[in-house]
Amino acid sequence: MAVLEGQPRPATVAARRLSREDIKRLAEFRFQLRRFLNFSNAAAEEAGLRPQQYQLLQCVSGMPDELEPTIAHVAMRMMLKHNSAVELVNRTIEQGLLKRVPDLIDHRCILLRVTPLGERVLASLAACHMEELDHAGPELIRALRRVLSGKPGAERAG
Repeated sequence: MAVLEGQPRPATVAARRLSREDIKRLAEFRFQLRRFLNFSNAAAEEAGLRPQQYQLLQCVSGMPDELEPTIAHVAMRMMLKHNSAVELVNRTIEQGLLKRVPDLIDHRCILLRVTPLGERVLASLAACHMEELDHAGPELIRALRRVLSGKPGAERAG
């Protein structure tokens, strides 16, 4: 079964048995991820956004150069269904954080742009997230390294 880029991988039988220590390392890594995501959600809500709206602003503003910020690309990058992405975009536009603009090259295409208000909110939240990563990032990295170091063939990451 092929797995599309960015899509969840189906659960399959592991090539090796996982030990209790493997499970502990995975659980700690998940805990560290969830701790950061919990912080992120709370920070977005404190700024008056739903967590997915912050993610949307970040997605549009930080779209890779080879992709245009369209609803289809946002849906792909945020792993949302197209209609869910449309609803999220509409709510965010209503708040004045995002706007639709016509593509000057392909007039059939509509691009998404972060408004000046959206840029200010995004900059504030991104700075807050970077500060949190300064604090929590080392433990997150350690947890990931512990998971990877227990995997056969993985390079030890000091």
